[in-house]
Amino acid sequence: MSRTNIIAGNWKMYKTIAEAIGFAYEFVSGFEDGGREIVICAPFPQLAPLKRALSGSNVKLGAQNMHFEEAGAFTGEISPAMLAEIGVDYCVVGHSERRQYFAETDGTVNLKLKAALRHGIIPIVCVGEVLAERDGGRAFDVVKRQIEGGFAGVSPDDAARLVVAYEPVWAIGTGRTATPEQAEEMCAFIRKTVGEFCGADAADRIRVQYGGSVKPSNATELLSKEDIDGALVGGASLSPKDFKAIIGF
Repeated sequence: MSRTNIIAGNWKMYKTIAEAIGFAYEFVSGFEDGGREIVICAPFPQLAPLKRALSGSNVKLGAQNMHFEEAGAFTGEISPAMLAEIGVDYCVVGHSERRQYFAETDGTVNLKLKAALRHGIIPIVCVGEVLAERDGGRAFDVVKRQIEGGFAGVSPDDAARLVVAYEPVWAIGTGRTATPEQAEEMCAFIRKTVGEFCGADAADRIRVQYGGSVKPSNATELLSKEDIDGALVGGASLSPKDFKAIIGF
């Protein structure tokens, strides 16, 4: 099956509202997606202004996190209904920084992705191993556990709609990158695991991204691999010029 590549920029905790709007106007000027789906995942305050700034373009909007409850006494959190009201299309779920610094687990990832789907938001589910797990030969076991825990109770049709971002934790923001062969091997393994858990059709349709120090100099080779359907881009997505170069225009 032909899958549409998806390239998402994760701005993390960068850019003021004014900077985000400036980025959007510069980025969409002469924009061409090259047949790929493009997403900007911004901090919460920037989402509504970005939705307006990106209006008229085919650039999609993503959030970086959300709570799994509809409402409640969860100070500082954002509900899926709030994101849906803004018009958010995607939401990053279970990023390694959320797992590391905010104690997110496969269980909370599972609750969040189900909540996102209920509100018409497509989750970008992050999985990946730390360096000790890679060096200890446990990378595939770790990623399989994250997929099985995160996807528990998800129907095959819903699983097919998800995006999985493989981000080896040791390559995020470090300048190190998994080789194209390492990235392809793990992305193929993720697709195989989804097939075992959710069926062959879901495995064929689900999109698997690579993330971890993706930049213009390595994007073309990474994106040429059969089982890599796009990229989750960190630092390089903060520059309109670099992000465009990764997309390919």
